[in-house]
Amino acid sequence: MNTARINAVLPALESVLGKPRAPIALHEPKFEGREWDYVKECLDTGWVSSAGKFVDRFESMLTEYTGAKFAIATVNGTSALHICLQLVGVQSGDEVLTPALTFIASANAVSYCNAIPHLVDSSENTLGLDPEKLRGYLRSVSEFRNGRLVNKRSGARIRAVMPMHTFGHPVDLDALIEICAEFKLQLVEDAAESLGSYYKGRHTGTFGRVAALSFNGNKVVTTGGGGAILTDDPELAKLAKHLTTTARVPHQWSFSHDQIGYNYRLPNINAALGCAQLEALPAAIEKKRALADKYMTAFKPIDWLELFREPVFAKSNYWLNALLLKRECAHLRDAVLELTNRHNYMTRPVWTLMHRLPIYADCPRMDLSVAEDIERRLVNLPSSPALAHT
Repeated sequence: MNTARINAVLPALESVLGKPRAPIALHEPKFEGREWDYVKECLDTGWVSSAGKFVDRFESMLTEYTGAKFAIATVNGTSALHICLQLVGVQSGDEVLTPALTFIASANAVSYCNAIPHLVDSSENTLGLDPEKLRGYLRSVSEFRNGRLVNKRSGARIRAVMPMHTFGHPVDLDALIEICAEFKLQLVEDAAESLGSYYKGRHTGTFGRVAALSFNGNKVVTTGGGGAILTDDPELAKLAKHLTTTARVPHQWSFSHDQIGYNYRLPNINAALGCAQLEALPAAIEKKRALADKYMTAFKPIDWLELFREPVFAKSNYWLNALLLKRECAHLRDAVLELTNRHNYMTRPVWTLMHRLPIYADCPRMDLSVAEDIERRLVNLPSSPALAHT
């Protein structure tokens, strides 16, 4: 019976993606616009490093697309998260509320600040941080001391909350903003996966004081490797640019640095790639949403799994499509992964939960039963925009 169930996945995939002769990647970039022209201009002019017109243009295009007032391009999404946390005042020994179900970059960015990831649970409705569960948890484990929210168990200050919009699906931001107001928390959005996603008509990454984007090779828009900080605060934007350019005080020739900074600026040649990619972003999002629709139709007849749908308040980019096996069939997950990969469909499980990694096993955490349940049942499907027309 289980073999028949598992084998039903292959015809569903084949109806959407065809029968592959070579492995179909989970998510790969497509270069069909002016990438060659823009990169060649960088090579012809010699403007290939962290200065040049494409860096400025890329940042301008990001603000126009997302609605954020300022964008500061960085070398990757992790560096953007690191600086975001510094911008909101995260200090050594602080705790940052971070989902256990996330890519390790989220927790690592907290660690770069010598702060502590405080792991929180996820919601079945969004796959991201669960605000209501978090509210109840904070009421039981935290208290205000001299105007600061403190973990009663560890004595550490809880400084910020950093939700991640999992696979491009926005979390419930209104509820989370209420929690930040109640507990005086800084909101830092990990929007690495959600370029092109909207919460109630407003682009993700524009709700917190700061947010981070990623342009890794497997993202909707790629600069090869790259990221960006979004903010509406002009002072934070100025500081972000200063910190990401080694905190050098502007001067025609002298090298004076007024604080510890980082060499985090995005090179012009990478930004050139990003500009061409952003020009094609609206079409890419349409393709990705069309692919999700095809998957939904293909898997609808299979009663023991379903494709995850965007939350009712959101318009998602469907960065990675996700199948969720029903709980009674969770034990079939690895068999599905083995079968599909053997037939050249490069499916993947969700990331290992942070508390299962030795480096974060001792972090403070709430009950993580929903994240653990999702981890047991989730399978990501190939999601490149070009697959919509396979």
